[in-house]
Amino acid sequence: MALMPVADALSAVLDGVEPLPEEMVALDAAHHRVLARDVAALRTQPPQAMSAMDGYAVRAADASHVAARLKVIGEVAAGRPFETTVAAGEAVRIFTGGVIPAGADAVIIQEDTVVEAGGITITEAAIAGRHIRPAGIDFREGDVLLARGTRLTDRDLSLVAGMNYPRLPVRRRPKVAILATGDELVMPGAIPGPGQIVYSNGYALRALASSEGAETIDLGIAPDSVEATTEGIRRARDSGADVLVTTGGASVGDHDLVKRSLEGEGVTITFWRIAMRPGKPMMHGRLGAMRVIGLPGNPVSSYVCAFLFLVPLIRALSGRTDVHHIRETALLGRDVVANDVREDYLRARIEAREGVLTATPVNHQDSSLLGNLAAAQALVIRPPLAPAAIAGSACDILRLPV
Repeated sequence: MALMPVADALSAVLDGVEPLPEEMVALDAAHHRVLARDVAALRTQPPQAMSAMDGYAVRAADASHVAARLKVIGEVAAGRPFETTVAAGEAVRIFTGGVIPAGADAVIIQEDTVVEAGGITITEAAIAGRHIRPAGIDFREGDVLLARGTRLTDRDLSLVAGMNYPRLPVRRRPKVAILATGDELVMPGAIPGPGQIVYSNGYALRALASSEGAETIDLGIAPDSVEATTEGIRRARDSGADVLVTTGGASVGDHDLVKRSLEGEGVTITFWRIAMRPGKPMMHGRLGAMRVIGLPGNPVSSYVCAFLFLVPLIRALSGRTDVHHIRETALLGRDVVANDVREDYLRARIEAREGVLTATPVNHQDSSLLGNLAAAQALVIRPPLAPAAIAGSACDILRLPV
């Protein structure tokens, strides 16, 4: 089977993906959830003209010159409007958030007045509309302020609360089940035996999926047998997982049993092996509604492939509009050699030098090196058959999550 180009592999992963069903959640549960429908304001904010400052509501014509003296006829506080119309020569004491009384068209701040018995003297001329928040200056009833596909930020929650929504229609969170395979794996805290290594991939994968809004299911570690791997696949299916992610066992060795087990359970393999480094042995398929991504076992390969393919898949299932990673342009911080037929994703550190973004690939790009992966802040993308490039050359990068 020929190696599939990265772009074609991503298209295959996203092919036919539809957003998951809608559900209603309370605002406190809506942070980082994805809107299933446009959200229009249920009210006008502010509903009436209100004061932006503490001071006095006046008619600008009566306070247009310094030393004008006005009679104070009442007080307005937030939530306690003044029902009497302000007439010529009158003022009303008003506090921030108070409704501008009828007849008034300006606010004189308290620092620009001298309080006298029964009234005030103006020390700064009033200007019509000054220090007044007009009705609807923030938004009006019916305004669509958040669109379908928006991933809700903390600020969005404040906005929709002000729009008078106690609950919101959002997409169901994708369920991502993660199954590790390999006799060589032991859990953190254990003492590895001869030839064994500590299992690390799942922790990064679950954190990555969770940060994108997915619900994760840890299926643990399956020993190197078709029976154990098959049992893990069935548990993923029975759990209602939208995505099964396997790590390890995706290559061509005698003990790489994932593909065999997946096909034995009826998974239709879309592709196996892609033209990228790291991550060549990645696979993808479907078992009914459940999508399957088979990641390599090496930790760098596992993470880079999850970042490039699993993250867009989660976003698409969540109904987000920003499914794809955004490429940026930077300058290489050091020379890089010519590339072969595979697309390279080089772990790199990034920094701004004199206002220009520079990406410096780490010296050792081996797919087993967790230290370099943790230190990297971006991936430098090297197209297939790219010639050697010197430091200072332009390159494309993808920033890694922080």
